[in-house]
Formats: sequence, structure tokens, C-alpha cells
Amino acid sequence: MSLRLGDLAPDFTQESSLGPIRFHEWLGDSWGVLFSHPADFTPVCTTELGLTSKLKDRFAERNVKVIALSVDPVESHTRWINDINETQSTTVTFPIIADADRKVSGLYDLIHPNASTTATVRSLFVIDPQKKVRLIITYPASTGRNFDEIIRVIDSLQLTDNYSVATPGNWKDGEDVIIVPSLQDPAVIAEKFPRGFRAVKTYLRYTPQPNRNH
Repeated sequence: MSLRLGDLAPDFTQESSLGPIRFHEWLGDSWGVLFSHPADFTPVCTTELGLTSKLKDRFAERNVKVIALSVDPVESHTRWINDINETQSTTVTFPIIADADRKVSGLYDLIHPNASTTATVRSLFVIDPQKKVRLIITYPASTGRNFDEIIRVIDSLQLTDNYSVATPGNWKDGEDVIIVPSLQDPAVIAEKFPRGFRAVKTYLRYTPQPNRNH
């Protein structure tokens, strides 16, 4: 059965390029990004892992750990990481799961028979500190992932978890947000949003991002 938003992310123990990983234990109190790749030494995924490595500090600022997966063994991952470091001018420090027995692929529904009966599809999961799945995106093999979008969604999730707001289309960190329609009490609104709001419609009320001072 496929995972859905709000489901508990399945736990597992599996080998990786950095040794055995007990997933929930490894995540600890962090957010997580788990993303899968059809195979090692594939061109699009090589660029993706290099980009992810270069975004290390941006993920760390958000308390996010990243972990990749493919069905190839650890020895293959090690050689591939050398290629990634060389071609993408970086140093990969995050683990790549070696899912040779397809155990994790089964738990996360990463084998789509109509795409391939053996290779994993290119899915990505954002998982919160309570180990709940908060975002699922599956990409075609020909299209590289947009990690700026992944970070944008994490910013939105972390913001909206803590404040009574939602983020509009194309929102970026620092821009105005939307007061959730369920919040109607004027006194509560005034307390939560001391900088006020702009009502376009009764259900569409913009306010400055509440965790920003400007």
C-alpha cells in the first residue's frame, strides 16, 4: 500500500555508504529528506546528489537531514560518490542507502512496474520530527528535481506548523502569508498578528510573515 501524507514514515535498518542506518534513530529530532534514484552512475541523479551536497548548510539551518537511496550495493555507491565529488565539485557527506534487497523500496513504494520492474522511481519524501510524511513528489526519469522547491516547502511546513497561516502560490521565505480561514476571532487575530492584515476577501487575508521582524 502506498504512503500518504500524514502517515508514519516506515522505519528500517539498511546498509549505506556510511554504514548501517536505523532510520528513525538516525533522524532523531530532525526533519528528513529521503530521495530515491533508479541506479548509480546515472547522469541526472549525479547532478542531483552534487546539488544536495552543495546545499548542506541550507538544510542544516532548517534542522534537516538528507539521505539518498538506490538499489545498488555499497561498493557501487562508494565509486559513484567519487564521480559525484569529481564532476560536481563537492564532497558528499550524507548517506546513500544500499537497497540491494529492495526492502526500503517496498516500504516506500518505490518500484512502479509500469516504469521499471527493477529500478526505483525518483521519489522524494519530506518527513517531520514526529516521523510523519509531510510531502511526497515523484519525478520522471528525464527531469531533475528542483531542490529550491524542496527547501521552499520545508520553510512553509515549519512556518505553518507554528503559526495560524498558510503560504500562497509561489511564496518564498520572507513574503506575506495568508491567515487561515478558520481563525475568525478579531481579538485572537490582533494578538497573533500585531502588524495587522490586508483583507482582499473575507477568506483571503494577507499578513506579514509572523516570524520575521521586517
